[in-house]
Amino acid sequence: MDGGFGGAHSGGMDTFESLVRAEFTPKTTYLNTASNGLLPARTVAALHEAALLRAEGRPLTPLYEDVEACRTAYARLAGVPVDRVALGASVAAHTGLIAASLPAGAEVLTAEDDFTSVLNPFHVRGDLKVRAVPLERIAESVRPGTALVAVSAAQSADGRVADLPALRAAARAHGARTYVDFSQAAGWLSTDADAHDFSAAVSFKWLLGPHGAAFLVVPEDFGGLSPILAGWVAGERPWDSCYGPVSELARSARRFDLTPALFSYAGLRRSLELIEELGVAAIGAHDLALADRFRAGLAALGREPLPAPGSPIVSVPRLGSRQGELAAAGVQVSDRSGNLRAAFHLYNTPADVDRLLDVLSG
Repeated sequence: MDGGFGGAHSGGMDTFESLVRAEFTPKTTYLNTASNGLLPARTVAALHEAALLRAEGRPLTPLYEDVEACRTAYARLAGVPVDRVALGASVAAHTGLIAASLPAGAEVLTAEDDFTSVLNPFHVRGDLKVRAVPLERIAESVRPGTALVAVSAAQSADGRVADLPALRAAARAHGARTYVDFSQAAGWLSTDADAHDFSAAVSFKWLLGPHGAAFLVVPEDFGGLSPILAGWVAGERPWDSCYGPVSELARSARRFDLTPALFSYAGLRRSLELIEELGVAAIGAHDLALADRFRAGLAALGREPLPAPGSPIVSVPRLGSRQGELAAAGVQVSDRSGNLRAAFHLYNTPADVDRLLDVLSG
């Protein structure tokens, strides 16, 4: 079968393929982006240079510039002004900030079995009413008195994509706020963060960055959040805020920043540049074409994946036990609750899909 790239229109396919080929040299059939994305060559080079700056005692000014470049790049991808973007280390920390802002007794509506980082900070409060419903019913389950709806744009376990327009409309109708985790979507799916009150995303999956960086988008009025984790970087003038209480918090979402993992942002800057060069729409078309190829191949094998239309994540019931066998054959996937989860991204090809199907066919 065709071993080239799939999903791109012929006019831009050569450019897409040449950019990807120049950046990625996987040694396995890597179909596990939903766990960790591969690092582009330019990102690896930037990480190396950042380490040398520290090792050689040179000024770290370029690394702080990388931090702000990442904030700006993510704002473009998310479709929001840069002053609405805060930087942190994890979605769980961002969720915790939102959870801390809610009054005792507030109702938080969630999707059943969503990723823990989206859920657990609300549960550990102990004084919130956290209600879980099937993802497909989340919009219709918003009711008077619901304070916040928290959900992943794409489910980690099986790739199901939330109906965010319906959720947003239902939330507005009942005066509820929305919080969306784009960790399994940003990089292949258009991220309209401006349509939601709060949203977050980690950098190390579909955005192809290192671990240790995560984004939070807040409303212009900060949505009632209090910067309870504020350190010196949260000051309007950070370098004048190193000692004693911060005299003036940043007038932007930077008041919610955590001290940045400089190496992570040095690498992430280059990864985000590549995402923008390729274009989220082109990446999404490529990824979905490969996922559909896999679904068709599964049908030929008499297997049916869990329903997740429009997602590059494909989860197959009762095949998770074959993850070890696949790994031994050089095919990297995940075992999630007994299901085999494959995730297709820009560096994958039809040949990768066919290799997975070949091993599964025995």
